[in-house]
Amino acid sequence: MRLTKILFLVLSVSFLNACQVPKEKKAPNIIFFLADDLGWADVGYNGSQFYETPNIDQLAQDGMVFTDAYATHPRCVPSRYSIITGKYPARAQIPGPGEGKLNVRPGDEGKLKADEQTIASALKDAGYATLFVGKWHLATSGTMPLDVGFDVNIAGGHAGSPISYFYPYNEGKQKGKKAPIHGLEDGVEGQYLTDHLTDKTIDWLKQQHATKPEQPFFAFVSHYAVHEPLHGKPEYVKKFKQKLKNMSYEGEPFIKEGTGTTKMHQNDPEYAALIYSMDESLGRLLNTVDEMGETENTIVIFFSDNGGLSNRGFNPRRVATSNQPLHAGKGHLYEGGVREPMIVSWPGITEAGFINSSVIIGTDFFPTMLEMAGADLLPEAHKDGRSFVPAIKENEQQYSDRAIFWHSPVSRPHATGDINCSAIRLDNYKLIDFYDEKRVELYDLSIDLEEQNNIADVKTERVGILLKRLENWRKEVNAYMKVIDK
Repeated sequence: MRLTKILFLVLSVSFLNACQVPKEKKAPNIIFFLADDLGWADVGYNGSQFYETPNIDQLAQDGMVFTDAYATHPRCVPSRYSIITGKYPARAQIPGPGEGKLNVRPGDEGKLKADEQTIASALKDAGYATLFVGKWHLATSGTMPLDVGFDVNIAGGHAGSPISYFYPYNEGKQKGKKAPIHGLEDGVEGQYLTDHLTDKTIDWLKQQHATKPEQPFFAFVSHYAVHEPLHGKPEYVKKFKQKLKNMSYEGEPFIKEGTGTTKMHQNDPEYAALIYSMDESLGRLLNTVDEMGETENTIVIFFSDNGGLSNRGFNPRRVATSNQPLHAGKGHLYEGGVREPMIVSWPGITEAGFINSSVIIGTDFFPTMLEMAGADLLPEAHKDGRSFVPAIKENEQQYSDRAIFWHSPVSRPHATGDINCSAIRLDNYKLIDFYDEKRVELYDLSIDLEEQNNIADVKTERVGILLKRLENWRKEVNAYMKVIDK
């Protein structure tokens, strides 16, 4: 009798376990970490000897490095527009007619429109808690982060840079020219902006995990660093001043190029300190995710919005860095202006240390993050983007057969020495059309990443094919073509 009861209990428990519905796995968390004006050559894993980026380098070792990743534009606003919308900025005429005109605030013309679908709204619809922290720079009003799908906005406003990296940030000699950075009013005198944004992000991550651990989160961490002004923490500036004493450089510190000059050496301790603090922020965020027990379910994407500030026009401004061996920098459609450092860490999916040469551009993040989240793609929204999840999962080069485009119709010869142009890359060939001057340049990036050997006169047939595709694309997206004298 006793044996019969025992068998009955065992069978009953087994039956209940067999009928129990397995708990649904939470969708992966996503941290999109965006640096500002950080050049491809500004990180240790790409060869910088002066700057120190231990956390970025570790992420590169643990995750997948993309060697051929591009911003859609060599300046902040258009590039960020593409990341948020999955569209080329030329579709919205960003930059466009309002740029450079008196009494028109940058961003009023061609700003992010209220009816545009964003990656934040799409992930929110998929059940994600959404956070934006840092530099927004996509509107003066109406389409701030809270208006386009973010649950929480900390510090995201119109400003493209602070007056100072030390609290109160937007007060000082230029007081009145920039609005306060909202959400950081609790700062204390001298508090460093990069640290403050990191603290706020950590607070939100911990609160989200404590109150809704079952809900996946999307944290868009958009640092103002390393955009000018070049203000580093004193202890880090001192560190790099000391390091500079032991550095040696060959050649001239600047060379004349185009309408201005190009910086050839990475040797600014203030800029090195800015980078070091930004890298430190990444490390702190990753440590927080680990303490929360979420590392294995958190995707981290590291990117920069455009190339490093290495050029100046006839304005004798201070420039931050050198993008060597890449040609030129911020403002230019040469590789130094648009090729970016990019890392993806997706635990259980990315192969540690894998080097991926797939051609990626800023429009691709929107559909990629949707696919990572297990959400439906929205082709009409992110119409210029293509998910690179297959490239990640298959550990191989993808999309070398598609053309990618750039359009820069509002030059800044005084600031960065660039002139109006468009560009196309297809396979390893990149053509730049300086349409105002009716001339083109063609480079084979497989053997000339430095873009020193213009082969347009040799590859005339290829020039014709690429130029025709570029012209057709400009017509398709209604690209703004009017020449504006700035």
